[in-house]
Amino acid sequence: MRRRRRRTLAALALAVTVVGGSAGWASGSGESAVTGPPPGAGAWERDRGLGRELPDAGGARPERVAEFFAGLSEAEREYLVRRHPLVVGNLDGVPVKLRYEANARAVRGTEHARLAAPGRRILAFDPRGRGQVAEVYGDLERAGSVAVVVPGADMDAARFDRARDPYGTPAGMARALRTATGDRTAVIAWTGYTTPVGIGLDAASGELAEAGAARLVRFTQGLRAVGAPRPSLFCHSYGSVVCGLAAKEAGASDIVALGSPGMRADSVAELDTGARVWAAKNASDWISKVPGVRLLGLGHGRDPAEPGFGARRVPAERAQGHTGYFAPGTDSLAAFAAIARGRTGEVR
Repeated sequence: MRRRRRRTLAALALAVTVVGGSAGWASGSGESAVTGPPPGAGAWERDRGLGRELPDAGGARPERVAEFFAGLSEAEREYLVRRHPLVVGNLDGVPVKLRYEANARAVRGTEHARLAAPGRRILAFDPRGRGQVAEVYGDLERAGSVAVVVPGADMDAARFDRARDPYGTPAGMARALRTATGDRTAVIAWTGYTTPVGIGLDAASGELAEAGAARLVRFTQGLRAVGAPRPSLFCHSYGSVVCGLAAKEAGASDIVALGSPGMRADSVAELDTGARVWAAKNASDWISKVPGVRLLGLGHGRDPAEPGFGARRVPAERAQGHTGYFAPGTDSLAAFAAIARGRTGEVR
């Protein structure tokens, strides 16, 4: 018994050392999760310019928000975009094109002004903390299938679409998946939560993932409120911890954990979801060194790629390293594209 406990503690120490995202071997400091209503919510709730009370920016259900905006005239919608771009751009349930317009306005004049470039469809932009952003690739309003990429550690508004290591970034993963589906699926790169920085206690604990899971659930509810299909979730590294905690309420058709340190569950049954659950991990991925333990709030549980977890296995023999799963020509990307399109029978 004592020997087993020592092994568990040694494994936990290793988990604290190596659990993380895609950025490398750096010590992570404590991050404060961005939560609550969007910036500017106070001014929004005091605004009576339309002669009526506006929906609660922090508490109104996305369905209620969608219903409210459906009853507005074009002039009233434009008034809200001009006065409250950060609220309109981040409020789940607002019509998609209106969010694009509001966020284009919100990012101009900030250090992230590149996000306002012509052709970019920014579905969310929150400048607080290190910055959060969600971008759509494809036509979200008409797409027959929708996929959401949920990234791991070290991702924020500045590194969301960096040129280095493109298939390890939310934007690069989403673009690759969109192309692999033959441009038939709308893909959303969602950096909508505060991610851990580097490798440290934040990455080994579930606190940031819990806050992120609540935001992901609300985001997917917002997609449904504007008529989008049930999304498939592609959850990389620490992002799979977020997806594991959100699985029950996210309403996803499929949840794919890739390069995962664990999903805060020891089996698919514990996720308590109606979604199909998949897992991908290649032999060269360093995340395999992370022990599948949970103790004293640290560690994320069993490896979802283990047969005993019960997930459907995604082939990943041609993927390389921790950030190679979306690289063109890999078997993993081909499988992801089939899952995103709902053609799961094509995954071998």
